[in-house]
Amino acid sequence: MFIDRADIFVQAGDGGDGCNSFCKIKGLKKRQDGGDGGKGGDIVLLADKNVQTLLDFHFRKHFRADKGSNGGSNHKTGANAAGCIVRLPLGTIVKDKYEDITYCDLKEDGQSVILIRGGLAGHGNSKFRQSTQGDPGEEKEITLELKLIADVGIIGYPNAGKSSLISRVSRAKSKVASYPFTTKTPILGVVKLSDERSFIICDIPGLIEGAHSGRGLGDDFLRHVERTRVLIHMIDMASVDGRNPAEDFRSINSELKLYNPELVKRPQVIAVNKMDIPEASEHLKEFKKKVKKIIYPISCATGEGIKELLEAVYKKL
Repeated sequence: MFIDRADIFVQAGDGGDGCNSFCKIKGLKKRQDGGDGGKGGDIVLLADKNVQTLLDFHFRKHFRADKGSNGGSNHKTGANAAGCIVRLPLGTIVKDKYEDITYCDLKEDGQSVILIRGGLAGHGNSKFRQSTQGDPGEEKEITLELKLIADVGIIGYPNAGKSSLISRVSRAKSKVASYPFTTKTPILGVVKLSDERSFIICDIPGLIEGAHSGRGLGDDFLRHVERTRVLIHMIDMASVDGRNPAEDFRSINSELKLYNPELVKRPQVIAVNKMDIPEASEHLKEFKKKVKKIIYPISCATGEGIKELLEAVYKKL
């Protein structure tokens, strides 16, 4: 299961209490020797390439760091508590659940952020007349939002052939079938053109008209487009569903603009698929009249034109 959004509660550890202790040595005045407590543990967010989704956070929603140890007699200082490390997938954006605040954007493996700090330690009575308690640790409710990081995103209407393309050009196994919305989660794959040339590609589940406002879960899918550098815009040129290829091209770009105007500025490589079907050639002539751009005719079924398409994509990157 691919999960790309979750809400969790995090609480840093309380500071350890200072010790209230007195030492009586024969012949000397009684003196105060209580030590300070230890600092509470922080909540640390860590980007980990081995974590792929936010699924675990649907089962565990509370993360608490330990309290610092209390101080002891004879000036003994309590130990600081270790931080609570929350491991997150690359591409996770951390936001406040209730306010419009973004705390961090974890993009690189090993990147870490102290989200909230543990409470300060209480003082022992060796420093003050009376010992003090440690401060409470901070706490927050946060929203985790995952945006996959890929070089190339494949966009287009359902059944355009996106799953077939990523299955053919990489080792990613995306479900392929003849009905819409076969792919319900983004799929990542690695395209290797040579030993020195490769890129990460993402199959974005089929977008439809109204996707920017959530229709067909489109706003969830569009979030992943934001992380890509180049888009492959796939069109079903055979019109097997009776759709108009030029209108599909216009409609998807309109959805990108409505969701985020910056997305339509992203470089696009237009791939017209299913050229092995006889009707596609005639439809392509009409499409070229309306879309005055460089077009790459391909067939995911036969492999026709795919090498040229990938070279064009790599050049854009």
